[in-house]
Amino acid sequence: MDCGHYFCPAYPGHFKSPLRMRNKDYFKHKKITIVGLARSGLACAKILHDLGASLSLTEKQDDHAIRLNAEKLNFKNINIELGRHSPEFIRGRDLIVVSPGVPLKALPLVWAREFNIPVISEIEVASILCPATVIAVTGTNGKTTVTTLIGKILEADGRKAFICGNIGNPFSGDLDKMAEGDFVSLEVSSFQLETIQTFKPKISVVLNFSLNHLDRYENAGEYLKAKKRIFMNQDRSDYLVLNSQDPVVKELADESKARVVYFRETEGLNPNQAAVSSVASILGVNEKLVLRVFSEFRGIEHRLEHVTEINNIEFINDSKSTTVDSTLWALKNISRPIVLIVGGRDKGNDYSILLEKAGKKVREFIIIGEAKKKIKAALTGILPISEAETLEEAVKIAFRSAKSGDCVLLSPMCSSFDMFSDYEQRGKIFKKAVYDLNNTVN
Repeated sequence: MDCGHYFCPAYPGHFKSPLRMRNKDYFKHKKITIVGLARSGLACAKILHDLGASLSLTEKQDDHAIRLNAEKLNFKNINIELGRHSPEFIRGRDLIVVSPGVPLKALPLVWAREFNIPVISEIEVASILCPATVIAVTGTNGKTTVTTLIGKILEADGRKAFICGNIGNPFSGDLDKMAEGDFVSLEVSSFQLETIQTFKPKISVVLNFSLNHLDRYENAGEYLKAKKRIFMNQDRSDYLVLNSQDPVVKELADESKARVVYFRETEGLNPNQAAVSSVASILGVNEKLVLRVFSEFRGIEHRLEHVTEINNIEFINDSKSTTVDSTLWALKNISRPIVLIVGGRDKGNDYSILLEKAGKKVREFIIIGEAKKKIKAALTGILPISEAETLEEAVKIAFRSAKSGDCVLLSPMCSSFDMFSDYEQRGKIFKKAVYDLNNTVN
């Protein structure tokens, strides 16, 4: 396989017929190009091919992971371009489907606008086909936890639920398993919402709002505008669940046609649990069952995940933290003194926000990645700061700096794309470095 155009070989292995989907003929015979061949692009390609679309894919990266995905599309007549974007992959198409990591300023989308070709997201494709009831969750922080908990509560209540979206399991990947009467608990990012058209969840949840993704959006207003699209197609038959303690989120009620339900943190429930409880109430789930699920929930991988203890030093993987707010949440929920590993690719964050809380909880900072200089400038003078070239080196430095009873916390506040393919790879490498350290020490 070279870096240009090629046709996937005709291997056997057709996907089973999605008989229970809605609008099964909507994409049939349409000429469609998918931009991006990561997880959502791969899942969307599989289902669109199965529905009879004429497919092309264009992906600017050309690495081992992308080539593995390309090889999974073992069908005839899927024209795939790797390592570049070419206008011939856009011109003359009926529709462009964009993956969430592709910005609106990317060349394929610029060409699509020039050629007057509609651009939609993978979640738009899936929502057109989905026979299940969709509960969509967005916000700056907490999306994955809330989306997961909603799914678990529905399952505990005896309902069939699919946990999908930006959580790592693409919406379109489970479509052939869904039926009317099922539920989808769907994490949606602002990136995915940018290119929806008819996406209409039965329940939309907006957890919170703070500055984020300023590497993609010009200002906070543009970021909020993308978030608000989650409820733009809702009406009085739908619900919008809002955080009454977040002034920006609370005011969204004035712009929505849906029935608004507010949630708030209480002594017994943190904000994430309060949001889930509100959704459960709308769906008629027993409160005692909800509380039982909360008590049994052990969290999600890469979000305040306990890894191990070495010499009475706890190691916690919070790789999913890509904002200052999410790292503040981690600091709030850890009682031990902390040696904090931070850094990665900057998203326009204001790291000085960390100063007050860090002074009370953090013993030392270990900084990695492209944002080292900016983070160091914001935090210099309050606590010791060390720099590391790799995450593995950062783990070793943190262990040497930590004392018995401390916690070594990876909570980067930044995206992972300077050093890793995603936050999951970053978290896995952190855990491996910790386990390797444990083997060395013991």
